[in-house]
Amino acid sequence: MSSRKFADGDMVRGRWPGSSLYYEVEILSHDSNSQLYTVKYQDGTELELKENDIKPLTSFKQRKSGSTSSSPSRRRGSRSRSRSRSRSRSPGRSPGRPSKSARQSASASHQADMKEMRKEVLEVKLTPLVLPFGNSINRSNGEPEPRDRNAIPHRNMQEKFHLSEESSYISAQYSLRPRREETKWKEIDSMEEKIVPRALPSLRTFEVTATQKQDLEFGGVLGVFLIMLGLPAFLFLLLLMCRQKEPSLLNFPPPLPALYELWETRVFGVYLLWFFVQALFYLLPIGKVVEGTPLTDGRRLKYRLNGFYAFILTSAVVGACLFGGVRLSYVYDHFLQLALAAIAFSVLLSVYLYVRALRAPRDELSPASSGNAIYDFFIGRELNPRIGTFDLKYFCELRPGLIGWVVINLVMLLTEMKVHNHATPSLAMILVNSFQFLYVVDALWNEEAVLTTMDITHDGFGFMLAFGDLVWVPFIYSFQAFYLVHHPSALSWPAASLIIALKLCGYVIFRCANAQKNAFRKNPTNPKLAHLKIIHTSTGKNLLVSGWWGFVRHPNYLGDLIMALAWSLPCGFNHILPYFYVIYFTMLLVHREARDERQCRKKYGVAWEKYCERVPYRIVPFVY
Repeated sequence: MSSRKFADGDMVRGRWPGSSLYYEVEILSHDSNSQLYTVKYQDGTELELKENDIKPLTSFKQRKSGSTSSSPSRRRGSRSRSRSRSRSRSPGRSPGRPSKSARQSASASHQADMKEMRKEVLEVKLTPLVLPFGNSINRSNGEPEPRDRNAIPHRNMQEKFHLSEESSYISAQYSLRPRREETKWKEIDSMEEKIVPRALPSLRTFEVTATQKQDLEFGGVLGVFLIMLGLPAFLFLLLLMCRQKEPSLLNFPPPLPALYELWETRVFGVYLLWFFVQALFYLLPIGKVVEGTPLTDGRRLKYRLNGFYAFILTSAVVGACLFGGVRLSYVYDHFLQLALAAIAFSVLLSVYLYVRALRAPRDELSPASSGNAIYDFFIGRELNPRIGTFDLKYFCELRPGLIGWVVINLVMLLTEMKVHNHATPSLAMILVNSFQFLYVVDALWNEEAVLTTMDITHDGFGFMLAFGDLVWVPFIYSFQAFYLVHHPSALSWPAASLIIALKLCGYVIFRCANAQKNAFRKNPTNPKLAHLKIIHTSTGKNLLVSGWWGFVRHPNYLGDLIMALAWSLPCGFNHILPYFYVIYFTMLLVHREARDERQCRKKYGVAWEKYCERVPYRIVPFVY
């Protein structure tokens, strides 16, 4: 293993990537495997540099002013002064007209100077650039830059980068261009712009293509295609299994129902009525308006937080229906038909979302979109599809499915009492309804927290979220209550007490972790959070490494899993079917954690590596 040349804490000069300029930096650490130094510039930027990109301070201090100076402006100024002195000292010559040899020498010197000055301008202006739609151009030190198929010479590529700053690109935070030279070399810049004005679109195409060559999730195109076909079929198999008197794996597959038991136009109309009533509640001018996270162009969308009010209004409507003698068991009797109606509506909505996204500007597309029609139909192409101020994704995230889940649970409770001719519901059914009611009320009360989730900030709105929000949540999350209607579970009070304690434990972890995270995101300088330890990142954001987020990397996921187990335990241990939700939810959160891990590692770099060293466990302490 080769010995390192610089020690931690040394003050040296490091070359800024993509330029020939050196700035004073501090050595933070050294990776013996990659032989890269982690350095910190005076403005706080942390980068990894190779050893040959780092020079001692003495190597710069020993240089004399002139052509060897590290400052391009000094080199130009020194040459200008030396030329003027040489002309004034020539004896026996007329000051108005030098000799022919002197003129030739001066002309050659001037041409050489112009070439070097033009080279310096190109070098200085090769700064980190950010595309308007948010994808930064990052190059590793010493790593060859990828080229387009029709590769152009390196000088032309530099000239393209130079042009883009004045047209459609935005300079990064740390610009390397000397301000004193902007006016002096404006004429040279305009000459360079005339050389390659039509080459800019090819660069734009090149960078967009490079950013879209990403690893597709969910098994790629084939994986998402199978998921879109398999999830609806799997949902119906679960519901059909649950309706059997003996929902054992030995009775798989269940008998298929007749077509009229799966589809009825009137039921589809009932589902549409439910959806548009919730949309009406969403449009009511009640509740405060907040801003979401910044978009790639710096804008912040506005959202009205009235989900809890919509829940209260829905409860009032349901109560009025019960008081008026409306038969809510209609939902249970047509449960399969309602599920199919929800699937059909989610597919139609996904088609609409994909078609409208084809006309969406590039800066409004989701970072997860790939350009493939099948994959983008699944993951969602447009990040925030809106009809006026009506945000489709935000509305579907909490309203029709989540509130519908509570209504379905209530229907199952009433149906259980009717089927078994009981005056009161069973203890198991009461626990399931109470636990899940608390979960939904908590989500609606803390509605603003959803604005920082991956669903809102990263994923587009396509089949994945449409099917998940409108079908999977109301018809799978209510699975325990649906199971208990025909498979009652005798539950003792001591066992119920332990399950309640488990539920409360999970809820405390879930709520406290999310509250701590949201408070820190809103105001990192809050005096109430002064005791928390953080890790600074080059993005300007900080990572929590104490409190709940120093316990595991995703304490909210841990609380979620504990609560999911508490929802299933009241169903007893006669069948594994009611525990499907726990199994599925574990797989979902492990996959989501892996997605978070990849994005955070890419976004925070070295800071995320340090965070992982400080907090080694992802979800379950000492296990995973």
